[in-house]
Amino acid sequence: MTQTLVATRSRRLLRAVAVVSCVPYLALKAAWVAGSRVGIPEGSSLLEHRTSMAVANTLSVVLDSAVIVLALVLTRPWGLRLPAWLPAFPVWVATGLLAPIMTGFPLQLLVKALGGSVNKASDTGREPFLDEWVFGVVYTGFIVQGLALGTLFVLYARDRWGHLWRGRVWELPLGAVGAAQRVTAGAAAVLALLPIALHLLWAFGSAAGLSAGRADDRTSDFYVLEAMTAVFLVAAVAGAWLLAYRSAPSLPVKVPLALTWVGSGVAACWGGWLAFASLPGVDDIADRPTPVMHLAYAGQMIVGILVATLVTHFLAERSAGAVRRPVPVPERSVATTARTPPAEPSTAPADRPA
Repeated sequence: MTQTLVATRSRRLLRAVAVVSCVPYLALKAAWVAGSRVGIPEGSSLLEHRTSMAVANTLSVVLDSAVIVLALVLTRPWGLRLPAWLPAFPVWVATGLLAPIMTGFPLQLLVKALGGSVNKASDTGREPFLDEWVFGVVYTGFIVQGLALGTLFVLYARDRWGHLWRGRVWELPLGAVGAAQRVTAGAAAVLALLPIALHLLWAFGSAAGLSAGRADDRTSDFYVLEAMTAVFLVAAVAGAWLLAYRSAPSLPVKVPLALTWVGSGVAACWGGWLAFASLPGVDDIADRPTPVMHLAYAGQMIVGILVATLVTHFLAERSAGAVRRPVPVPERSVATTARTPPAEPSTAPADRPA
């Protein structure tokens, strides 16, 4: 009873933290929708497209408000009765969008503390996009939000689907991953080569394939994020390969599942966001994404979708296998059967005279 009470209080606390961490971002976005310019310096490109900025900020408010709904779903009893995809899909999207921020922002601060060569957009000679304090407030809120929501989802998933990631890779039934999933893992690995190579090139300072405007705006923050994008792509492909080909038999199943969950979410969601965000026309030709950039974004999005498809099939098959597992015969039924005398044969044995 005490352990259950402690767990309930912990989840309530995490839920409150997740909700409160949304407040700074929602307040800023609401202020910008209302026409405020707090945190936006003079000359920022955000002031050039007020209508599109209002629409984008309204959409951002809706998306971040979904975190509050998710926090309720993951902590209320009725949340366990929802269809599996209803909590899993938005949490997967949230994982994909928040993971690069949760890992990249602390690394960016570390690089800045170690004397990164270029740390601010203003150092490049261009007008800053937002005031520096905005990034600190918003990204800190995102990190707290991700930690609280991620912990809640792990607890929720353990209660509802914990049996699906027990054991080690070599214990997986053959039906959990078939030939189609092995082909999917191989295709994801091949398609990931180009975006991984491009992001690594950009992370190490190459401007090959970048637009002129993007190349001029590069900062140490840019290099860190490009490196993290490549790392998450590798994680997605590695996790899919481990599940499909059982390359590390003694590895716990939850390790490749975690790699594929986070890696596919980052690849699909950030790749999709960057791909679609770059589709509208840009006034300055120098700022327009190049075909190579489009190829990198589309490639990582496709890789993320392929890996997510493989994981979805794996979990569905393992869940179905658990349902199909034969149910032990109750002892009462066995005892009753033992006491029931066998029926007399309807015909006499061949060796008995008629």
